[in-house]
Order: sequence, then C-alpha cells, then structure tokens
Amino acid sequence: MPSDESKWRTRASLLLRLRAEPDDQAAWQEFVARYGPLIYGWCRQWQMQPADAEDIAQSVLLRLAHHLRTFSYDPSRRFRGLLRTLTHHAWSDFVEGWRRGVPGSGDSDVAAVLDNVPARDDLVCRLEAGFDQELLDLAGARVRQRVEAHTWEAFRLTALEGCSGAEAARRLGLQVGTIFKAKSKVQKMLRDEVQALESEEESCLTALAENSSDAS
Repeated sequence: MPSDESKWRTRASLLLRLRAEPDDQAAWQEFVARYGPLIYGWCRQWQMQPADAEDIAQSVLLRLAHHLRTFSYDPSRRFRGLLRTLTHHAWSDFVEGWRRGVPGSGDSDVAAVLDNVPARDDLVCRLEAGFDQELLDLAGARVRQRVEAHTWEAFRLTALEGCSGAEAARRLGLQVGTIFKAKSKVQKMLRDEVQALESEEESCLTALAENSSDAS
C-alpha cells in the first residue's frame, strides 16, 4: 500500500505522465480510479441510468487523456485551473461526438443533461471538489503526525464531527478553553499545510513540464 506521500507525488505528476506516455497503463488506471467515480457520481446525480453513466465517465476520461497529449503547462496557473480547462475541452468533445450520433452515447435523459449548462459546470465543480478533498486529506495526515493525540481529537470532534466544545471537553477530560485552543491551532496548521502542498505541486508540475520539453 503506497504511503500518503507517494500517492501525492503520483498525483502531482499523473497528468504529465499521461501526456508523455499515453500507453502508460499504470498511470491510466490511476487516472480512472481517481476521476472515474467522480464523473460517474455526477452522472447519477443528474438522473442518468447506470449504463449511461458508465459510458459517459469512460468517454470523458478518454477525452481528458487525449487533451493531455497536447496541453502546455503554464507555471503561472494553478492545478485547478488546468483541471478546469481540460474538463471543459473534454466535455465539449463529448457533446460534439454525442450529437453526431456516436453509438451508445445515451438517450433523452443524456440529451437533457448535455443541453444543461449548470450540469456541465457542476461536473467541473465536482472534479475540483475531489481535488480539494484530496489536498485536505493529505494536509490532515501531515498535521496529525505533528500534534499530540488529544489536540487532534479536539479538532476532529469539534470541526469534523460537530460536537460542542463542552461535549468534546467532557469526552477528552479537558477544559473547554483547551479544546478551542487546540481546534484553532490545528486549523491554522491545516491552512499552512495546504498552501505548502499547493506550492510543492506547482513546483513539481513545472519541473516535470520542463523535463518533458527538454526530452521532446
């Protein structure tokens, strides 16, 4: 089982790996595992049948991978902006193909979603939300290793589980003031860690893009 850190490094380089090596099966499988459930869940949320949802998820992923082969990474842009642009391109390609009558593209339910701009934008937001959650999960894993167990528990109970300060204090045998101090401390550490991770990712993508350019 890969560590959080190794998964992060893989995520940071995944798009460029797919661009440089379209036949990299390991990268493709990771790509599908990471983004496929998000797109499938979006389809089901918009009332598509399971078979249509699977077809659309696969089609959009294939188009995303196709656009990766030609994109040029701009270091001044954040990863989320790149993901948004690629998703819009992939979705536009999918819609165009569906309207040309690509077999198995769907039925009237699919057509209703294709013509629904909020639905398209919702797909982009869902992918961005997945990225944000992944970032927060890793930041949380890093911060948890740096604080005492009761400090993390105070944060978890109040910020994640919604317990009151008094309830968290009762469970942990601490003063209410200590609970809120711990919560504030962890929240600040999380914000700092997310910023650090974003900087790491941008630096990694820039370096990989430069290496890819030198090798071409």
